[in-house]
Amino acid sequence: MRRAGLGDGAPAGNYGYANSGYSVYEEENERLTESLRTKVSAIKSLSIEIGTEVKNQNKMLSEMDNDFDSAGGLLGATMGRLRTLSRGSQTKLLCYMMLFALFVFFVIYWIIKLR
Repeated sequence: MRRAGLGDGAPAGNYGYANSGYSVYEEENERLTESLRTKVSAIKSLSIEIGTEVKNQNKMLSEMDNDFDSAGGLLGATMGRLRTLSRGSQTKLLCYMMLFALFVFFVIYWIIKLR
């Protein structure tokens, strides 16, 4: 028992490692353990924040998907109206196009004149 340092002369707090240098390793081990503990808690909080951000992004993506679906429906309805308009007489279509062009011309003229 004397050889291992566990005899009567060993202090109680060092577990018999007073003269052998193990206390330095114990202190370094405790310091590294504490450093590892802080790093693990930082990674845990970071992963929780990433999870929250992913949930928010998925929610936003589903909302955008709904918006694109409604825009696609609106565009489909507009294309249907254009097909109906194009099936009509060509003079009617030409008249609408000329009126639209005149309207745009006057709007642009009015905007330029106001400046």
